[in-house]
Amino acid sequence: MTIEAINEQLLRAIGVGVALLDRQTLRFGFRNDTFEEWFSGEDHPDHLQQLFPDLDVPEMQNTLAERGRFTSEIRFKKKRRTLVIALDCTAADDDVLVLVCQNITRIKELESMIDSYSMMVERNTREIKREKEQVEKLLLNIMPRSVYEEYKTFGVVTPQLYNPVSVLMLDFVGFTEMVASQDPSVTVTELNDIYSAFDRIGEQFGCERIKTIGDAYITVAGLPDPTPDHAKAIANTAIRFVRYLTRRNLSHPHQWQCRIGLSSGSVVGSVVGIQKYVYDIFGPAVNLASRLQEFSEPMQISVQDEVAQVLKDQFDIENMGSKDIRGFGEQDVWRLSDNS
Repeated sequence: MTIEAINEQLLRAIGVGVALLDRQTLRFGFRNDTFEEWFSGEDHPDHLQQLFPDLDVPEMQNTLAERGRFTSEIRFKKKRRTLVIALDCTAADDDVLVLVCQNITRIKELESMIDSYSMMVERNTREIKREKEQVEKLLLNIMPRSVYEEYKTFGVVTPQLYNPVSVLMLDFVGFTEMVASQDPSVTVTELNDIYSAFDRIGEQFGCERIKTIGDAYITVAGLPDPTPDHAKAIANTAIRFVRYLTRRNLSHPHQWQCRIGLSSGSVVGSVVGIQKYVYDIFGPAVNLASRLQEFSEPMQISVQDEVAQVLKDQFDIENMGSKDIRGFGEQDVWRLSDNS
């Protein structure tokens, strides 16, 4: 077998169509079997432009004159199927062009499939990321970030003792009657506005909102990170809660009046529940804050004696006398006022 025959078989085996053309007329002088199989039909074109009507011949000739080589991709209709052909035309000498054609239809189809798959994966990745961010945002709304990070890493949250911290318990006056007398959507909207404002105020003083239960709002200073001046932080937060509601009531038809109790002590914090996660705190400081807010008049702040001793040099505090606090016995209760 001659070298030419071997080369012909190799070219056929790798699916490459080869043709020789007259450089001036672009007429075919030679076509291998693969080329014939792809492009020969009933009309059997003998001119390159007859075979590829969409080919920009002037551009090809200019490129060949400048670089000696021209490459392009062109679509070729064969029966009902459109083939994508990669053309590589090289000037062998002044008279002959070597045209090498490769059928890249399957490659293009695979590229299209890969692009579609990549777009689908990218879209799914974005959706998963967005859902993950929503879940993270939701969990961070119900638990401190450090607790969330522990839960994300280990799947459980170890109960932690925090001591000391200061707890604020707030309750609205006449909330039950308000709910019964007005549109529920209005009540929910206004509660959302107020609680959002409370969250922003508490964040300014390093307080962590634990939860809301209807008209009850609980926030803590000194949790999860220890805060030396937790009592001062919770006092400033309470004063600004009352100040915010006072100013809000001047421009809103519905008047919101709150009672607040402040206490310091130890609490245990942990995630409660298996399917519906709730981060909650338990302990004497929580119970005492709840009892103290019951002693408050509307828009007043009742303070535990221990907290009052810490605050008395910096805040306007008035002794309300000894009170019998359920579960805690007789204790002095103080009133914290806004002296601004």
